[in-house]
Amino acid sequence: MRVIGLMSGTSYDAIDAAAADVRLVGDCLVLRPLGLVSERYDAELRAALAVALPPGTCSLAQVCRLDTRIGQAFAAAAVRADRELCRGQAELVASHGQTVYHWAEAGRVYGTLQLGQPAWIAEATGLPVVADFRPRDIAAGGQGAPLVSLVDLLWLRGRPGIPVALNIGGIANLTAPDGTAFDTGPGCALLDAAARECGGGLSYDAEGALAARGTVRPELLERLLAEPYYALPPPKTTGKELFHAGHLRRALSGLGALPAEDVLATLTRLTAETVADAVLRVGGTEVIASGGGTRNPVLMRMLRERLAGVAVRASDELGLPADAKEAYAFAVLGFLTAHGLPGTVPASTGARHPSVLGSVTPGRSGLRLPPATRRAPERLVVEASGAE
Repeated sequence: MRVIGLMSGTSYDAIDAAAADVRLVGDCLVLRPLGLVSERYDAELRAALAVALPPGTCSLAQVCRLDTRIGQAFAAAAVRADRELCRGQAELVASHGQTVYHWAEAGRVYGTLQLGQPAWIAEATGLPVVADFRPRDIAAGGQGAPLVSLVDLLWLRGRPGIPVALNIGGIANLTAPDGTAFDTGPGCALLDAAARECGGGLSYDAEGALAARGTVRPELLERLLAEPYYALPPPKTTGKELFHAGHLRRALSGLGALPAEDVLATLTRLTAETVADAVLRVGGTEVIASGGGTRNPVLMRMLRERLAGVAVRASDELGLPADAKEAYAFAVLGFLTAHGLPGTVPASTGARHPSVLGSVTPGRSGLRLPPATRRAPERLVVEASGAE
């Protein structure tokens, strides 16, 4: 089945659309990447989204407008991916949508909201769309995240030692071979907030340039590391409901006017420290990293220094481009849903049982899903990639 996976993470800078051929061969799930296209949100939509995200507030009218406009933006990305990567032969779209709120309190998740109305995608592409992946896991008592854990476990099965899959987006998360999976804390979320607030309105610290010129401030780092979230046992999830500009302002309170470079250097060290602590906690002997944070050389250098003796490599080395890995993962989850197969691992999310994820919006020809498959895959093989 030819599937397009759509993803926009907590940094909400762009929509990634990855296309792949996915098939089941016995107990093996085979994925052949076809490529990635990326569509940036237009400035007006990104600004509206920024205002609505925590700790901001918004009206139901704003939610409705965002749901429609994000859906239209996702639809445009899907149409482009089908045309440029699939020659118009895509069969299914799997859309993560844009997370705008993750309702977590005292270690439990009560709900989640991803915007990007899938009807716009189905109308524009004519294809069935699987969306709203997270709520079913939450309804089963899970955290609703990290949902890529099943893909990570299948993909890294059989590698020597204890390989850990790490994604560094706005929030960082990892998956260990025993199924342990959780958000480690901020990936780039606080770095982006600091770039906007302290760096003269920059949207992010490109290639860690500001951090590279700064000095880590121990007093600020100590305050940041005192956040109780880090000490919570997994499974656990978090988001910008916690790690936003207000979180940074509280940590900076009373420290005087620190140079932007020092603030960025300290926040970069915070991400490296909390990620490394999480990797060591699960006994990781190898880290397979993906996400936008891997493009920050300062962050990756600090992480490698903190994980001396642990190999840290990009997911590209194993066939999944670091920038596209999560979009490919949701393409796989969409494929599993279409075949009636669970997309969760209870050990990863804390759910009572595995669940078939998402809601399905019919395509232009109605809903024609393949026959349900009873045999769940036990491993994932990534074939040589290439667009057709």
